[in-house]
Amino acid sequence: MNTTTAESYRARFRKVLEYIDANLDDELSVKQLSSVAAFSKYHFHRQFAEFFGIGVYKYVQLCRMKRASYQLAFRCGSQVIDIALVNGYESPESFSRAFRKSIGQSPSEFRKQPLWNLWCATYQPLTELRNHYMRSAKPAEQVKLINFNDTKVAVFEHRGDPRLVGNSVRSFIEWRKQNHLPPKISATFNILYDNPADVAPENYRFDICAATDKGVGDNQFGVVGKIIPGGRCAVLRHIGSDDTLGETVSYLYSEWLPQSRETPRDFPLYLQRIRFFPDVPECEAITDVFLPLG
Repeated sequence: MNTTTAESYRARFRKVLEYIDANLDDELSVKQLSSVAAFSKYHFHRQFAEFFGIGVYKYVQLCRMKRASYQLAFRCGSQVIDIALVNGYESPESFSRAFRKSIGQSPSEFRKQPLWNLWCATYQPLTELRNHYMRSAKPAEQVKLINFNDTKVAVFEHRGDPRLVGNSVRSFIEWRKQNHLPPKISATFNILYDNPADVAPENYRFDICAATDKGVGDNQFGVVGKIIPGGRCAVLRHIGSDDTLGETVSYLYSEWLPQSRETPRDFPLYLQRIRFFPDVPECEAITDVFLPLG
């Protein structure tokens, strides 16, 4: 298979993965998915399994369970029965059995206290698959140069194992609720001090931020006030899962920056979360990546 043919074959499967992300509420039959890829329905399930190393039904189930786990952990206003139904289960009992088999906890146990180490072990193969196969080209003209204004933020400082960031997110969501600062009125940022692949887990640093002009008083969550300093930034919009966010960051540093003749400023890379999974399909999540420039 030559390079052009191989890339065409890969692109057809990438289209299937994007379709699954966007249509998790639908039946997603082999017939439907094979038509998206323009493959024969009689061979598609074998082609999918050989290409990705996982069966199509198992892949769809993992994607639905991932969405369900986010809904349980981060959207506490959603009832378990509603989460079960929207993810294709006819009853809370069948959902609970499948969730426990997949995650190792019941939905109620996971909602109360997620075991993120088990969760990460379950979804690491899915993350690696998506990171490998859902990459897309990023033309240099997509990078915008902007002047960012000083922005006061309330910050939850996650320090330690990156697999446990979910616990910090849950705490910060609760702080935001108590202080009436939902994302629709308060921009959400993340400050990325470290690449988790380059530091020991106990040394990992990651800030979860909400823009606010209010002072941050003493609180039980440990949320503090900081400022994201203004200045010139290169901004690249990432659309899709965080599974492929590293590719966008890598493009900025390895390709755009050397060609731009710009110099990074003495402040870490940071993100602004524009649209959130699971509120939107994972392929429609939007994250702006800011590289501060001198």
